[in-house]
Amino acid sequence: MNAPLPDSLCHLNGTFSPLGEAKVSVLDRGFIFGDGVYEVLPAYEGRIFRFAQHMARLERSLRELRIPPPHSRDEWLAIARRLIADQQARGARHQLIYLQVTRGVALRDHAMPPDLTPTVFAMGSEMKLPTPEQREQGVSCVTADDFRWRKAHIKSTSLLGSVLARQISVDAGAVETIMFRDGFLSEAAASNVWVVRGGVVMGPPKDNLVLEGVRYGLIEEMCRQAGIGFELRRVTRDEVLTADEVMLSSAGKEVLPVTTIDGQPVGTGKPGPVCARLHALYQQAVAEQSV
Repeated sequence: MNAPLPDSLCHLNGTFSPLGEAKVSVLDRGFIFGDGVYEVLPAYEGRIFRFAQHMARLERSLRELRIPPPHSRDEWLAIARRLIADQQARGARHQLIYLQVTRGVALRDHAMPPDLTPTVFAMGSEMKLPTPEQREQGVSCVTADDFRWRKAHIKSTSLLGSVLARQISVDAGAVETIMFRDGFLSEAAASNVWVVRGGVVMGPPKDNLVLEGVRYGLIEEMCRQAGIGFELRRVTRDEVLTADEVMLSSAGKEVLPVTTIDGQPVGTGKPGPVCARLHALYQQAVAEQSV
């Protein structure tokens, strides 16, 4: 039996309504093909964090799929703020605003039909940040081969590969699945992965094999601010497993220490100083940069 949907507000094609009342066509290409993109805006006490960067990534994903932008940034901001206000009225201190754009409705055919009207959907939810225990003790991860497609830089709604990867960690009682392609680090199922060796923060390069999280630029900025070395390059599996520190980053995880991988300790088995410093700078950025 399906659980009842919350009566929180959502936005569908220009109309706000309770989430359970929103309906889309069964011929929407997002439903048939996963032919669409999405973005998630984190908001702290109602203020959106790094809005411009999230919009830039959404616009890039739309260009990759040749879907015309359905809204200006100001229009997206107005939609997000109304959904945030609804979540605040329901007691959510911090919020996540989910935005989705599909190519639209058409008879089923793999080719991209021209001149469709995109389907626009948005909803809000409470952002549940890592617990104090997870911050203090770190989290566990497992590893897997990256079996997903080679256009990971598109934030596509076609997420079956990530669903399967994330289930690997769920089945193992871990927080995330760290993936490797041809022996090199790519990312986790729903997070970017960072490695610290010799005081230098390293991550995979920005290419088609990794979804460039908004925190990519933020972590580079914070490393520069703190005088911490930062490098994007191919990182081998052995470098990950023998790292001094490993971290996850995402809108909901912020910067989260990983202390065990496949049941083995990372570094000392405790959260390290680089992650602690970056987490502190992250909180400072949230206070200063949210809109």
